[in-house]
Amino acid sequence: MITYLYVEDDEDIREGFMAVMEAPHRRIVGVESAEAALAISDPQGFDVLVTDVSLPGLSGTDLARQWLADDSQRHVLLISGYEFKQGLDSIGPNVRALLKSCEPEELEEMLERIEGMLPPQPI
Repeated sequence: MITYLYVEDDEDIREGFMAVMEAPHRRIVGVESAEAALAISDPQGFDVLVTDVSLPGLSGTDLARQWLADDSQRHVLLISGYEFKQGLDSIGPNVRALLKSCEPEELEEMLERIEGMLPPQPI
């Protein structure tokens, strides 16, 4: 089972993305803020962080930096209304980005690409 932590302040968008991300081999936990994500008792229990960039309070990019502070090899997918032209490598080597307006197929393709880079999951 691959576990995702998904951070999005807009409940409708959060529910929509989580529905698209749903698959038998995935567990998805959705929260409304970076602060709520940081308050989770076992953040190491997640394989991938998916976060909106523009969040109230702590931004998604700042959350990603904190997420990667203990292990820079962790995987992050930033979701933004604006295209990232450069700078993802400065956050971490396994940081990817998608536009919020992406098609469901684009999101699924990105998730599959990330999952292909994860260590094998125990059975």
